Amino acid sequence: RPRLQKGPVADEGVRAPVIEDRESRVQVVMQRILAIAGLTWKAAFRFRLFLVVAVLLLASVVGLPLLLKDDGTARGFTQILLTYTLTLITALLGLSTLWLSCGTLARDIEECQMQVVAVKPVARWQIWLGKWLGIMSLNAALLAISGGGVYALLEWRAAHLPPAEQTVLRTQVLVARGSAKEASLDSQIQSQTDEELRQRLAANPNTPVDIDALRKTLLEQVKARYEDVPPGYARTWSIHLGAAKNELHNKPLSLRIRFNSSTYYDSRTFLGLWQVGVPGHTTLWQSKPMSLSPHTFHEFKIPPDLFDKNGVLTISFVNLNNVTLLFPLGEDMEVLYPQGGFTMNFIRGLGIIFCWMALFGAIGLTASTFLSFPVAAFVSLGLLTMVLCSNTMAYAVKEGSVAPYNAQLGHGYSPLDIVIIPAFRLALTVIHLAENFSPIDSLSTGRAISWGELGLAFGQIVVLLGGSLGLIGIFIFNRRELATAQGNQ
Repeated sequence: RPRLQKGPVADEGVRAPVIEDRESRVQVVMQRILAIAGLTWKAAFRFRLFLVVAVLLLASVVGLPLLLKDDGTARGFTQILLTYTLTLITALLGLSTLWLSCGTLARDIEECQMQVVAVKPVARWQIWLGKWLGIMSLNAALLAISGGGVYALLEWRAAHLPPAEQTVLRTQVLVARGSAKEASLDSQIQSQTDEELRQRLAANPNTPVDIDALRKTLLEQVKARYEDVPPGYARTWSIHLGAAKNELHNKPLSLRIRFNSSTYYDSRTFLGLWQVGVPGHTTLWQSKPMSLSPHTFHEFKIPPDLFDKNGVLTISFVNLNNVTLLFPLGEDMEVLYPQGGFTMNFIRGLGIIFCWMALFGAIGLTASTFLSFPVAAFVSLGLLTMVLCSNTMAYAVKEGSVAPYNAQLGHGYSPLDIVIIPAFRLALTVIHLAENFSPIDSLSTGRAISWGELGLAFGQIVVLLGGSLGLIGIFIFNRRELATAQGNQ
């Protein structure tokens, strides 16, 4: 009799066909998705979109430097060049992505081409995903062309500069520098405000008062104690460098500061004395009196090894003027230190811009699953406009009302606040997931964009926001009756 075998030998005969069948099904699905992506490329070339956008991007990279005005220094020109060229590249790619993503699906439905594709053994989620991948591969090619043009232009200009200017560029702009700031003082300010409010109410228990208005007033007063530096007084920052302190020995650091004058329109310069270090614990460095202008960022180097053994850098500023100077919390002081090269930092910055394009593509495709091409484009641009107006929404949320400001009564309240303010708050939460990343600003100021930051951008922008929109778009696309919708138009 034939002997029956047990164990791995018997299992392999059963499992092998199953595994091969799964692999073949995955290959078929990928072939279908890639075929849809290829059709998207053909549509982009048929509409001349790829060629037109590529020409516009290269023209902006080459032609924009001829129109820009700078402060006459290589550093100033390079920073402006990076800012404006990358901003223009992002705007052109964003608009073309929205236009193509809205048109490629909506037009296929309107022109009855999608009805032919949908009856084939191609799932609708494969159609949606294939079009998204096609759009993203187009964006990758266009971003590589334009980004390569910007990088080549920067390197060419840097190579033709005098040695002194090249040193400035290689150490302050065309570089990746880490950043460290003072720990947030928000909790300390809030606790002091609450304590002063309690004391004020306890001292006047029978006096009618608007508690919210009083708290806002006290909050501004407490913040002013940290921000204001009266004549002859000093302001001190304690900034922890973290794990980077182990790599910063014998390396000079840079301070990036900004202050305001008590009179906003005062354009004169102000004298200040800077001191870094703690007497008796670290080497003490003191600058000569510096004459700096308000309402703008200034950057200057300090000697190495001025932080203590715990990695804390202590910085003091003495006001030598007869007016009060204000250092806004959160943006008043920043320590910059070398962390890497410009090339990989530039590539990571382009990677974050690519993540934004992935989100734009998901927005356009989702809108086109249930709207016609003009309406889908209008809705997508409306969402983009809402993102640009996020500061207005943030101000309304901060004030708690969308009612206009009255000089006598202050901020009023509207019945619509019950609905609009929570909606604004939710919209800002979503917008901040994508808005918190600023590669253009980081690249123009020579600050490092880490791989962790790029990974977080991919997770929040592409996976979370783009994935959520993709699931919504696929669900709507699956539920839509294409022939019925076409017949009713």
